[in-house]
Amino acid sequence: MKPTVYFTRDLTPAAMLRLYGALGVKLEGKVAVKLHSGEPGNQNFLRPDFMKPMIDHVGGVIVECNTAYDGGRNTTHAHKITMERHGWLSAAQVDILDETDDMELPIPNGRVIQKNFVGAHLAAYDSLLVLSHFKGHPMGGFGGALKNISIGIASSRGKQYIHGAGDMEKFWDADHDSFLEAMADAAWSIHNRFQGRIAYLNVMKNMSVDCDCCAVAADPKIGDIGILASLDPVALDQACLDLVYASQDPGKADLIERIESRNGVHTIEDAAALGIGSREYELIELE
Repeated sequence: MKPTVYFTRDLTPAAMLRLYGALGVKLEGKVAVKLHSGEPGNQNFLRPDFMKPMIDHVGGVIVECNTAYDGGRNTTHAHKITMERHGWLSAAQVDILDETDDMELPIPNGRVIQKNFVGAHLAAYDSLLVLSHFKGHPMGGFGGALKNISIGIASSRGKQYIHGAGDMEKFWDADHDSFLEAMADAAWSIHNRFQGRIAYLNVMKNMSVDCDCCAVAADPKIGDIGILASLDPVALDQACLDLVYASQDPGKADLIERIESRNGVHTIEDAAALGIGSREYELIELE
């Protein structure tokens, strides 16, 4: 049976709640909510007022990990200052997962990496809600659910490990497709850890060619499309790509160029090969 992807063109917090309800899942216990809090200077990241009703609905804790590059989120102290300025600390409880240490998750069938370093605080959570801002990315081509649970939940050291395709000395210089495959490997470790206790929503709004991690980001040229939800991150990211390609908006050209020039679809291909999910899906549009 093909996985279901729910879709609405209604870009409101209430629509996110309806999509989550359509998934028919109840996240139990202590719920981590992974989102992107935005680099200082970035104008495109999704704001707390948009995300807060969904976070409150599951009683979740916003989780992030420190970056591996200089900026406003590379240390816990700097990260919390940025999150306070962006309004996240007043929106919900926040946990920087690698504030104290990281921990290792095994990837026995990984094609490029066989372990993933994630924030040690992740061990305290029973369920995971992945709220992803779908947009372009300078290295990955695009960022969606798979990137959010791979690079996003990796500790600062783990980010270097994934970017270096298993060799931290090649942080910025690893073979590009190997980096994309390492992201898929890392995504497997998170999806597997929370199997049956994880749900995904992608928001197709403010879709710049650049990530929310970019302090200087291009303004979006393609118009907003909607919100999608699924229990399958492969199907979800594939559906987002398909909606971009199917769009009648001529502004899609820049985003498609960014995705194709970085071979972004390869992360989806490899994630499907690892058994994380399926590229074939049933799309159900809700009002």
